[in-house]
Amino acid sequence: MDRLTVPKTPGARRAGRGEYLFEPAQIDRFKVGADYSTTAASCIEGDRMMFALARMAADTGADTHSNPNEQWIFVLEGTLVGDVAGVPFEAKSGVLVYIPANTVHSANATSAADVVFLTVKDNSHSLHGIKAASPIEF
Repeated sequence: MDRLTVPKTPGARRAGRGEYLFEPAQIDRFKVGADYSTTAASCIEGDRMMFALARMAADTGADTHSNPNEQWIFVLEGTLVGDVAGVPFEAKSGVLVYIPANTVHSANATSAADVVFLTVKDNSHSLHGIKAASPIEF
């Protein structure tokens, strides 16, 4: 495999030459940010952008983390609650959340239902984020 066929995100599918249609629900899912998140997603990477169809189980979520690349999250089902740079949000079906690059954030599915969402990022980094450092306890 060369750089044109190897995805930046382990487990992701890289779009090949002449390949234009994808069924995300038919692509293998993998854990995203296993050290900080319960999210599982199928991801397709192109030359400059990546797209993922993701699911976060009810009453679970992603601890505080950041991504070197900017991120968009479009909620399809359920309710996602969390914060971006300390600003709390509640995103129900049909709401789009923007997370600037290198911005600390967290997100959780409410206990009512799983959250299904689409996420789009630029390819400057993988789909995985970087867990925020834990505060020092004395």
